[in-house]
Amino acid sequence: MPSWDPALYERYKRYRDRPALDLMLQIPRGEPPQEIWDLGCGTGEHAALLARRYPHARVHGLDSSPQMIAECRRRPETVNWVLGDLNAFDTPADLIFTNAALQWAPDHQTLFPRLMKLVRPGGVFACQMPMAYESVHHGILRNTAAEGPWAEPLKRAVAIRPMLAASDYYDWLAPLSDRVDIWSTQYLHVLEGDDAVVDWMSGTALRPYFDALEGSPLREAFLDAFRANIAKAFPVRPDGTTLFPFERLFIVAQRAP
Repeated sequence: MPSWDPALYERYKRYRDRPALDLMLQIPRGEPPQEIWDLGCGTGEHAALLARRYPHARVHGLDSSPQMIAECRRRPETVNWVLGDLNAFDTPADLIFTNAALQWAPDHQTLFPRLMKLVRPGGVFACQMPMAYESVHHGILRNTAAEGPWAEPLKRAVAIRPMLAASDYYDWLAPLSDRVDIWSTQYLHVLEGDDAVVDWMSGTALRPYFDALEGSPLREAFLDAFRANIAKAFPVRPDGTTLFPFERLFIVAQRAP
């Protein structure tokens, strides 16, 4: 997993929060969950919100980034913050919530059924993943990384993987579920400032590339080339804004009672 900068990640908090809240609103009402895990909890915003929404539940937030967990522990809510790898997660729960995290994980064919089997009867698995690999900006990122003197060290960058078809996730989860709801949404973000798309990606997609070029003079040269390529695809509009379409996949699966 890449290193993370909580302050940079939070810069576009308003836009990053919206999909998590949209996902949370689709969690079926019923018996309140007693054991909740937020996998890939980031800065802890959504685990904290789940703790407020379900005040009698035991809420846990898990993330592999020490920087993110340190930020989580500044929050006043009663949440058990855990530094760990979501690929090794094996704890039964009434609600497994994961927002913009599983796109980094390998082998979804194994991972998703395994997580669903950890959901207790009547419980819910709720997941949101950016459909970023196929996007214009990620295509530009991969092409820029492959062309230039930085190409060799950037082969080590651990980037996100292609998203699989929604029907694949249905086929893996349906046999284990009483109900599966899958949908996608495209958000049109209106970004402001110079190099807005690069600034957005610096908090997420660019992190593995920054890590691979840490301490190298090639880092700034790569970033300059990427910035120039992005500017052609996402020009600043006359009003000073940049329109940035972003598609996401949502999954809510419930176990039979």
